[in-house]
Amino acid sequence: MWQTLHSELLNGDVKALARSISLVENEAAGFENFLASLPFSETKIIGVTGPPGAGKSTLVDALIGEVIKENKKAAVLCIDPSSPFHLGALLGDRIRMSQWYTHPDVFIRSLATKGSLGGLHPKIIEITSLVSAADFDYVFVETVGVGQSEVEIAGLADVTVVVLVPEAGDEIQSMKAGLMEIADIFVVNKSDRPGANTLIKQIQLMLAPMSSPSKKQIQIIKTIASQQQGLPELFDAIKNYKNFLATNEKKYWLLTEKVWKLIKDNRIKDLNKSNLFEEIKNMDVSSFNLYRFAKQFYTILD
Repeated sequence: MWQTLHSELLNGDVKALARSISLVENEAAGFENFLASLPFSETKIIGVTGPPGAGKSTLVDALIGEVIKENKKAAVLCIDPSSPFHLGALLGDRIRMSQWYTHPDVFIRSLATKGSLGGLHPKIIEITSLVSAADFDYVFVETVGVGQSEVEIAGLADVTVVVLVPEAGDEIQSMKAGLMEIADIFVVNKSDRPGANTLIKQIQLMLAPMSSPSKKQIQIIKTIASQQQGLPELFDAIKNYKNFLATNEKKYWLLTEKVWKLIKDNRIKDLNKSNLFEEIKNMDVSSFNLYRFAKQFYTILD
């Protein structure tokens, strides 16, 4: 099975890609060896994140159009929030991208966070490796949101695009630390609304203490994604950043972050959240000590 999938995947068979993703998600027997057999890929990952309502899906939809104009192939991994109780997700927020679902050079897959706090799917590194191996030129990863904890995209993407809207001016201070850590390109979407220029000035003021001749200047681009305005400029910025990355130390940190996550996930694979839930449910929680309960599992990780 895996051998056939391997050959079909490398030939760009989207059905083989979809099946491979499902098998890796479910940790089918042999999936780790299959991943280890994948060749190195130069495909770069573009993270698109921002608060709800910023227009991320519309922006990614328009960016797909820019990719197709250049006769290139695009893959999109859309991450949806999942319930903290049953870990399910609606996975239905993709109507804006419906025009691309049958396009031969576009692959779109919706994924649930499944309880992950970082705004991403727990197997996102493995899934992006599968998509990259299928010979796509651009892989867009649209995350759930952005904030103090939703910064895992910075450890996955080669370039991270943070999408804001003019109304986000009041939220800038609360998101400040996370934004400064992860943004490679800022997009002020829906920039025809009042307050767009004020927001740009706020971002510039926040970036000023971080600027230096040795650092790549973070670009701020105005777009109106629903009207296709500003998209060529944004796509050019993404491509130029991809070129800059080749001489930037960030690529080593990206690899370090990915290896770190894979090792960490492997160490805790014997722990099952559902089993923990059943144990806790059968305990007397009136005298429950969180730290004493957790400590009994530490030896598993040693």
